[in-house]
Amino acid sequence: MLNIPNTITLLRVALIFPLAVLLRQGEFGIALALFVVSALSDLADGLIARHWNLRTRFGAIADPVADKLTMLTVTLLLAFDGRLPWWLAAAVVMRDVVIVSGALAYHYLIGMVEMAPSTMSKLNTALEFLLLASVLALGAGLVDRGAWLTALTLATFVTILWSGTHYVLVWGRRASRARRSGTAQS
Repeated sequence: MLNIPNTITLLRVALIFPLAVLLRQGEFGIALALFVVSALSDLADGLIARHWNLRTRFGAIADPVADKLTMLTVTLLLAFDGRLPWWLAAAVVMRDVVIVSGALAYHYLIGMVEMAPSTMSKLNTALEFLLLASVLALGAGLVDRGAWLTALTLATFVTILWSGTHYVLVWGRRASRARRSGTAQS
């Protein structure tokens, strides 16, 4: 069902390609503006969906996919350009691969997955956004490099590990309970 929040989500997906082009061209100031617009539209579609009860199954899937594609695109392109460490980009990718693989396995082996981001995952997303926006601002010459960037990078890395581990533990326990109770799909 195409409603306002879902339309905003699709527009956010459409911003990924121009964002990638801007990053490849070294247009960090414009890329930063587009990245912030994408993040604000993510907040807007969520608020609209909740306030007017416009939540849909499509939106529940498409919204986090749009977020992840945007963050992954920016992360990988900044790492490719040498502006982010590769080990951080690898951690971001691996966390997402583990979460998506786990969700798919749960869906096909146990049953319906109703993902709800944990508090740690929300913190991780906020720190990833702040880090990426900061690196874009640095590339645009809007901020100076300092020890704050190393601290932010390390804090983001810790939340990547922590939130990824948290998801594995929580969903592993749910799967185990479903298997023991016999409610898993056969």
